[in-house]
Amino acid sequence: MKNNRHKSSIGEGVDGLTILIYFALLAVGWVSIFAAVYDPAQPWFSFSLNYTKQLIWIGTALVIIVLILSFDYRNYETFAYIGYGLMLFLLLIVMFVGKEINGARSWLDFGPIRLQPSEFAKFITALALAKFLVSSEAKTESLRTKIIAGVILFLPVAFIILQNDTGSALVFSVFVFVLYREKILPEWILFGGVMMAILFVVGLALKPQSLFYFLVIPILTIAVLIILYIKEKKPSTIVFILSVSVALIIYVYSTKYIFEQFLAPHQQERILVLLNDDIDPQGRGTRYNLFHSKVAIGSGGLWGKGFLNGTQTKLNYVPEQSTDFIFCTVGEEYGWLGSLLVIGLYLFLMIRLILLAERQRDKFVRIYGYSVASILFFHFAINIAMTIGLFPVVGIPLPFLSYGGSSLWSFTILLFIFIKLDAHREQQMERK
Repeated sequence: MKNNRHKSSIGEGVDGLTILIYFALLAVGWVSIFAAVYDPAQPWFSFSLNYTKQLIWIGTALVIIVLILSFDYRNYETFAYIGYGLMLFLLLIVMFVGKEINGARSWLDFGPIRLQPSEFAKFITALALAKFLVSSEAKTESLRTKIIAGVILFLPVAFIILQNDTGSALVFSVFVFVLYREKILPEWILFGGVMMAILFVVGLALKPQSLFYFLVIPILTIAVLIILYIKEKKPSTIVFILSVSVALIIYVYSTKYIFEQFLAPHQQERILVLLNDDIDPQGRGTRYNLFHSKVAIGSGGLWGKGFLNGTQTKLNYVPEQSTDFIFCTVGEEYGWLGSLLVIGLYLFLMIRLILLAERQRDKFVRIYGYSVASILFFHFAINIAMTIGLFPVVGIPLPFLSYGGSSLWSFTILLFIFIKLDAHREQQMERK
């Protein structure tokens, strides 16, 4: 039965610990942006400075929080499909009238405000996916369910890729974990996707003339087949495994062709930088950016150089230092310990979100909660990985730390919709 009791206050029932972590990350982000762009020769307060603008974004984010907590929690499911349709319309419009920045046409200008619809597409897609998966037509084992869920995820990805914003499109891959949690996708698809990514890198890293390239991979495949045959002794299973293995071998051998024919030059450079340590610090582009990003973080040492003492960021060596590379400021000024504290805050937030998702009575809220945790984790992990050279440089902001109104608003909405839904968990109808 549904409990019809309503909360008497918008703040009643909300998870205070999650909100505390949110504001702690906001504070770290604003201080880091201030340190990244501060110039004593300029006025302390000016609307042309990023840290002043970020204060405005934070203020408006607080208004958004109040609005989210004021709405009836049932509206987020009721209007999920309508929001999804509007979001697709905006993604389509931006391809024609959007402003192009850094090669991606993904921004809409509304006077002094510039918004990126792809940022808001993440939480809207999460709501639409959750609504479909709790509908009566969604069956766990049904192929139709898998296809419809795939279409819900594919449409925004397709529009975002057409905007040449690969980084934002990559974020939607995390919904695979949500579908796996809800038993929509089997384990082998998740495992297969990870293996294909690894084999792609292996295929690029190996030299065609190497012995490993031509002998070791087939030998390892044959060894696995023998082990599986001894264990299973089922011809049909062995035929399937053999077919998949041959396909994977062909895939590994064709990675260089795929790399050269299907990736743009700037995308090729981002991947090659990870496979080649010979980085030219005097050059420009990805190699230059990654070199100075590593120098900034490494120069912080254990304790860091101190607030406003980061030379790499102060002298503008680090690219996009208040947006995509904001973590460099943390690493340089607060060192290993400061970086560990920030990473700890993120991990604490992810664990808290998963615990909140698991305690939900309503399947819709649980699915959305896992989507929130997955999206935030992807941004956090990929952003930090790219600043230290473990992942290609893509346009992925660090949640709540990076400068920007679109990213701050979208992450705030993403998180606080879940906080609102969680606050009413006792009123929700149980749907497993």
